[in-house]
Amino acid sequence: MDIKQSEFVKSAVTPNQYVEHDSYEIAFVGRSNVGKSSLINSLTNRRKLAKVSGTPGRTRLINFFLINNLMYFVDLPGYGYAKVSKVEKAKWGPFIEAYLNNRPQLKKVVLLVDSRHKPTGDDLMMYEWIKHYGYQVIVVATKSDKLTKNELAKSSKLIKETLNLAGEDKLLFYSSVTKKGREELLDIIFEGNE
Repeated sequence: MDIKQSEFVKSAVTPNQYVEHDSYEIAFVGRSNVGKSSLINSLTNRRKLAKVSGTPGRTRLINFFLINNLMYFVDLPGYGYAKVSKVEKAKWGPFIEAYLNNRPQLKKVVLLVDSRHKPTGDDLMMYEWIKHYGYQVIVVATKSDKLTKNELAKSSKLIKETLNLAGEDKLLFYSSVTKKGREELLDIIFEGNE
């Protein structure tokens, strides 16, 4: 299935501000500089749907995007960026966890990691949260166009071992520049929800 329609609906901070609907949601989460906004723009073929910033850590709200008048993509705030104050950082964990804990519409979570680096402790904690709350997790290794075939194989092994991926969890490599991995990711996102 392809994305023919996409629109920004609203930003939220607290659960009472979330979009009310009976459809389903796919959440996107990852470190601040991992390329979440670029991935969402790439999936939707919209260059400016999700705001891309040169300064990591700009997404501080939960952003809801209506896709094909059918479902929602939910862009969660990035985590782990060093230049954000400790007070700000301390807010983000509960903020993201409140969404994961109280959202029956949420069906799958796309966890983005940088294919060029070993997943961080924050990435592992996020993976464990997603599993704890019982969601299907799709691990997407971004910026894969920057790696050789040999480096991709090493990266795949490192990500699987670091996160201790379960057998049913999907890992795929993605490039927002070349869109390599786009069709496969869309198939996984829409699977069971057409």
